[in-house]
Amino acid sequence: MNFTLQYSDLLPLAPAIIVSLTTIVVMILTAIKRNHAVIATASVIGLNLAVIYVLLEMFGGNFKPANIMGMFMVDPFTMLYQLMILIAALACCTLSHAYIENYKDNREELYILMLLSTAGALLMVASSHYASFFISLELMSVPIYGLLAYTHEREKSLEAGMKYLVLSATASAMLLMGIAYIYAYTGSLSFYTGFVPLLQAIKAGNPMVVLGLGLIIFAIAFKLSLAPFHKWTPDVYQGAPAPISTFLATAAKVATIGLFVRYVLAAGALIPSISVVISIIAVLSILAGNLLAVRQVNLKRVLAYSSIAHFGYLLIALVSKNYFSLDSVNLYMVVYVLTTIGAFGVVTLMSSPYNNSDEAESVADYRGLFWRRPVLTATLTVMLLSLAGIPLTAGFIGKFMIVKAAVEAGHWFLAAMVIVGSGIGLYYYLRVMIVLYLTPPETPRIDAQEHWGQKAGGIMVLAVTVLVIFIGVCPDSLIKISTAAQLLAPIQNMLFGH
Repeated sequence: MNFTLQYSDLLPLAPAIIVSLTTIVVMILTAIKRNHAVIATASVIGLNLAVIYVLLEMFGGNFKPANIMGMFMVDPFTMLYQLMILIAALACCTLSHAYIENYKDNREELYILMLLSTAGALLMVASSHYASFFISLELMSVPIYGLLAYTHEREKSLEAGMKYLVLSATASAMLLMGIAYIYAYTGSLSFYTGFVPLLQAIKAGNPMVVLGLGLIIFAIAFKLSLAPFHKWTPDVYQGAPAPISTFLATAAKVATIGLFVRYVLAAGALIPSISVVISIIAVLSILAGNLLAVRQVNLKRVLAYSSIAHFGYLLIALVSKNYFSLDSVNLYMVVYVLTTIGAFGVVTLMSSPYNNSDEAESVADYRGLFWRRPVLTATLTVMLLSLAGIPLTAGFIGKFMIVKAAVEAGHWFLAAMVIVGSGIGLYYYLRVMIVLYLTPPETPRIDAQEHWGQKAGGIMVLAVTVLVIFIGVCPDSLIKISTAAQLLAPIQNMLFGH
């Protein structure tokens, strides 16, 4: 491992560096004088600078993949996932400003925690080494503990933070033990240099390596809230402040799935036996997520169980594709991020500004919303239709690509599970949509602000809605971007230096 670095060597990690510097600037500004508007603006400016850098690298024509110290691999795949993380973080910061405007305690630390977690997520999707993997995972996860419990006056928020802290720490311990088992056999912490011995050990059925790999997969399954490691998800999503639920459902999940895709492909872990395990987890996630969502009357819990099912669909694409065909995984992640931002964004706008009472999380709170807020209702309707996979929305394109991937691989049962899961999902999404158009109550318990569409959070949600419809109607551009965002081949580029 080479620790002799020059300025140009670190330039590929510029997005994470920009976000880290923004965190320091926000800390200094907070120490000088607490001003919520200034802190929020500084955070958004820093994230926008990182977004601009990634876009210039992706579409400027001068991008060159880089291997930094053998610990981080910055390739087209990394850039796409970093862009998704930054857009999700930017959306969450924007939503947080209006949500926490009336919060009586300190508000500025929320942005510091969110920026720190974003920096960890950016490093995580570039990790190609067990050490950088674990450190960036913890850098992303630890601030989330504080974010979930930030509105600690609400008992549910404090409970969400404590529950995620205990269970996430357990998953981290499993992950470390799994890494230790694999390192003890291969003698390497790199995903790439340990490729050959790890692959040989798996095929030979070495119990130490199989146990280590199993622990790593189970720990990542917890972070992705995949069945049967999903029990924490609805409680945490419900208890967390609405913008933080959005962050956990988007930025944190994108970082974890990006790392998981790189690991199972780059480390050679996607062999038949491991594929079977991942397929079982995928099927369980689809069934558990959709069937449990049917019984929910809380919109945040519906979206939580829905996310479990969606990552089950995503795993089907992963086990159905080979190393050079990640387009369906990439496209589905982009669609998932945009749709989830829009759906949770509506919940946040309905719950803004913060007060000590419950948020607009019950489905009953949205009864007759169309007659009070028709544009906001249309936005939520589009998001629910996209999550259900209805044509002319981005969600349909995502699910179509996953079914196509499964069919091309000959995985007919998995393709059928996507269709069955989508059919079940259609029921509970339509149930929520019907409530939106019923006769409204005389006195709504909670409602969005009068001019929600003129504020930054509202504009962002409307922009996401337009994107979801545009992708559903004209998906060609996104398909091209998803196809171009490929991982570098580990054997040729890393082992043999080609």
